[in-house]
Amino acid sequence: MRLYRTGEASQLLGISKPTLIRKIKSGEIKAYRIGREYRVPESEIKRILEGKIPDKVVIYARVSSRDQKEDLERQIEYLKNYCSSRGYQVAKILTDISSSLNENRRGLKQLFKLVESGEVGKVVITYRDRLTRFGFKYLEQYFNSHGVEIEVIFDDEEAIEKELVEDLLAIVTSFAGKLYGMRSHRKKRLVEAVKNALRDD
Repeated sequence: MRLYRTGEASQLLGISKPTLIRKIKSGEIKAYRIGREYRVPESEIKRILEGKIPDKVVIYARVSSRDQKEDLERQIEYLKNYCSSRGYQVAKILTDISSSLNENRRGLKQLFKLVESGEVGKVVITYRDRLTRFGFKYLEQYFNSHGVEIEVIFDDEEAIEKELVEDLLAIVTSFAGKLYGMRSHRKKRLVEAVKNALRDD
């Protein structure tokens, strides 16, 4: 009888490793303890896969501003095609037009409700920063604790860096506006100076 490591077993079952370990500890999935690690027997993998109902998937897409609406539509279309190619059952498509620094996003709030109510098994996004710029690991652990996996399609540092610059400019503009007044020349000079500094970098 073949025994699978938890990393291999989680991939075969289509769930995250923390979710698999949680299910093992709760007795939902049978496994053997070997030293400090678990091993899942092949018979258990087959048992689960034979009766497996496809996870309900939520697509989450986000862009920073309204002039990126076409980018949002392309993002949604790509995510839908990606899910279709993998046989995922898309239960809901959630979107936001807002900075990743905004914690009061409508789509993100809806996503949390779905995760907490157990109505979703997987969240599919294009890049990590579509969900959050900072603290992605904490968010992932929280979703995992509710049996939800986050599937990230790409890992593109250039795209993340571009939006970080946009967020920084938004913060500087807001701060300078409060400090000097939104229409003041000092505010405009400060924003331009930051833009130039970022270009030079």
